[in-house]
Amino acid sequence: MLEQLDWMTYLMIILASYRFTHLIVFDKITEFIREPFLKRKKIKDDYGLEKVKKVPTSKFGYLLNCYWCAGVWSAIFIAIGYLLIPNIALPVIFVLSIAGAQAILETFVGVGTKLVDYLKRESQ
Repeated sequence: MLEQLDWMTYLMIILASYRFTHLIVFDKITEFIREPFLKRKKIKDDYGLEKVKKVPTSKFGYLLNCYWCAGVWSAIFIAIGYLLIPNIALPVIFVLSIAGAQAILETFVGVGTKLVDYLKRESQ
């Protein structure tokens, strides 16, 4: 299976892993999965202002809250799916890769739009 892996499929797997990781760690729709493993803690920032931050209550909570950690497990999960059940995994990888690429493009567009607005304000 790996010897037949072409660059397009590999790129799709990378983008799918990126999007799946983002889904686990950041998206509102999966908040119900993270919530039982997080607690609210009051902290003071550098300016002495008190803020409430969600912190993990366990190693599993840390995994769900850490982009780098979840990224490794996401990549493993998607790679195993591709290798063991490609007929099921490939459609999921396809959709997640499109969503991942779209998220990356949207980030660049958003940053570009904000930069243009900032430069317009600065030039006035």
